[in-house]
Amino acid sequence: MGKIKVDTVTNLAGSGAPNIPDGVTIGGVALASVNKQEHYAQSAAPTSPADGAVWYDTDDDKAYVYINSEFYELTYTNIPLTLYGNRGVFGGLPTGASNANDGIEYITIITTGNSTDFGNLTVARYGLAGCSDSSRGVFAGGSGNINVIEYITISTPGNGTDFGDLTAGRQTLAGASNTTRGVFGGGSGVSNVIDYITIASTGNATDFGDLTLARQQVTGTANDTRAVFAGGYDGSGRTDTIDYITIANTGNATDFGNLIASINYLASCASQTRAVFAGGLNGGAHDRIQYITIASTGNATDFGDLLAPTYNFAGTSNSSRGVFASGSTNVIQYITIDTPGNATDFGDLTVSAGNIAACSGD
Repeated sequence: MGKIKVDTVTNLAGSGAPNIPDGVTIGGVALASVNKQEHYAQSAAPTSPADGAVWYDTDDDKAYVYINSEFYELTYTNIPLTLYGNRGVFGGLPTGASNANDGIEYITIITTGNSTDFGNLTVARYGLAGCSDSSRGVFAGGSGNINVIEYITISTPGNGTDFGDLTAGRQTLAGASNTTRGVFGGGSGVSNVIDYITIASTGNATDFGDLTLARQQVTGTANDTRAVFAGGYDGSGRTDTIDYITIANTGNATDFGNLIASINYLASCASQTRAVFAGGLNGGAHDRIQYITIASTGNATDFGDLLAPTYNFAGTSNSSRGVFASGSTNVIQYITIDTPGNATDFGDLTVSAGNIAACSGD
């Protein structure tokens, strides 16, 4: 099929635009009659609009489209960032005859069932923290107050890869993240340190700011805007403190409110709306589940109960389901984050484990 190129169209005299008094047709339809997109911005509905016309109602700040003699309101869904995924990954499980804590296992969060082997950490340890974006999981710190950070690709089972180092080595710290940045707060030595990484890259962590209260055995979770840190041990006793930060900024944490009681060794998970804290230790293990609304501030509210009193365990989630695993057992259990109630059995880890970390993605 041949092609032609026209750079300029003029009248016969070459002095200006052509004048076509008899009109132009396209497919037998006069150009003037070909349906065109109409746009209106006014307070009253337009009269005799063409199909497909768009009207912006300046009084109501709403948009409408005209279809088959009727205006229909246009609504838009705010699609959240891909913070969560349906694969939950747990790191720091015992493996082998030496019982080294380098095991990594995974589950599919939307189903139920037992966990499956994923690979091994670069350094065996417990008391580590986890975080993730939609595709990469990161594990940091751990027993021996190490500063190691390593990462995995969540969709591809395999061993961890070196990422960099924390600003200070510590264990029983908390991790949280949005789709870009991971943050780690507190830890042994009764630390108030918060540091951060860019998850998609590699390199050493950078100072972010400080918690409102220095503590270890703290838990952390986040939506795409805020990270919250809850509970822990401050050197003299357990605390009920909840702090928050805006992940995209740097600076010191701000007081959020309080847990129902002072407690350490909790597990946590979150949706875009709600953070949930489960179990913990204070005069024995607890089975309480409690929650906060992340975008606000205030004290935690009762959610329900775990299957049994549990502490020293890890939580992760997709956009709606929270999963808690271990606590010196092999139990995995789950909740629906936006529906208060008791936990339900999910399955089992391959081994009993305590003081592990978790993340999620696809």
